[in-house]
Amino acid sequence: MNILVTGGQGQLGIELAAMAWPAGVQIHAPTRTELDLTSAESVRSAFAARSYAAVINAAAYTAVDRAESEIGAAFAANALGPALLAEATKTTGTPLIQISTDYVFDGSKQGVYEEEYPVKPLGVYGASKEAGEQAVRTGNPRSIILRTAWLVSPHRRNFIMTMLRLGAEQPVLRVVDDQRGCPTSAADLAAAVSAIALRMIDDPAAPTGDYHFVNAGDTTWCGLARYAFALAAEFSGPSPIVEAITTAEFPTPARRPANSRLSTAKLARDFGIAPRPWQDAVKDIVGKLRPAPG
Repeated sequence: MNILVTGGQGQLGIELAAMAWPAGVQIHAPTRTELDLTSAESVRSAFAARSYAAVINAAAYTAVDRAESEIGAAFAANALGPALLAEATKTTGTPLIQISTDYVFDGSKQGVYEEEYPVKPLGVYGASKEAGEQAVRTGNPRSIILRTAWLVSPHRRNFIMTMLRLGAEQPVLRVVDDQRGCPTSAADLAAAVSAIALRMIDDPAAPTGDYHFVNAGDTTWCGLARYAFALAAEFSGPSPIVEAITTAEFPTPARRPANSRLSTAKLARDFGIAPRPWQDAVKDIVGKLRPAPG
């Protein structure tokens, strides 16, 4: 049973490859040179060479600020790529799971965002991801749009890794404290994605549509940083002073949603997936970064 995973070198892709899949499942995670998602010919060739039981599209252009000046590149990766995958998977009747983002919302809602709430992206990145959602949603009826947020892991570049690096270099860090969201473990997301994929493979009548996966609970970027440093201090990791600042005090080219909290009730109802608290997930991540004894 072959499963195609795009974006295999990203946080989610790494965790999907590391998972203990059932016997007989083979994960294929081609590099960008092996599979160019912005090339119709490349995508067609990939599906002509091998049949897939499911496709997980974890590839994306994620440079949120740079996207404001690289609009074409953002839409090519985040909209055209999913469109080509939707076309290819619809032709073969293959389930497609498209990973999306909280950035499709503008963050003005009070409380958590349910899947059906109207989207209103604030910048190019969010708009390109919304376009990718539309392409998948309309292109392949056997598809899942799985939105997530604040992805962290012991791999690649993410907020926790950046904070621990900066904390080892600077005695004081100033971190935004007026944006709220749900820190999400890439490993926990991978477990959810695999469960969804296997269900869709086994059950042609499995639910489709839009879903959210984030770890339970919420915090601010400042709160997440302080928690990560408190955990790191247990093994003599960096422990800088973390000062709370406002978004206005840390201007960026792209606007961020002030509220990124996503509801996971629909995922629990339809797939039986109930995320654990973000604190437990972050504790696991920071623990994996603990230096080896000696």
